[in-house]
Amino acid sequence: MAEIELKTAPGDYRFPTTNQSRHCFTRYVEFHRCVAAKGDDASECDKFAKFYRSLCPGEWVDRWNEQRENGVFPGPL
Repeated sequence: MAEIELKTAPGDYRFPTTNQSRHCFTRYVEFHRCVAAKGDDASECDKFAKFYRSLCPGEWVDRWNEQRENGVFPGPL
């Protein structure tokens, strides 16, 4: 049986509290900025995808994806 290694986003000094909502949002935005700058197949963006997927609730991601598709996402992309 293969060994399963679980990881989450590393600690970030910009988000010192236990509430990780802002950390989640920032990582989501960083991922989409990276993809916009480097393209969908850029391996450099994979780490940001892992980070936001481990931090953000799926419902939030679904809502943000819909907002981006509709052009009403509140963040700076």
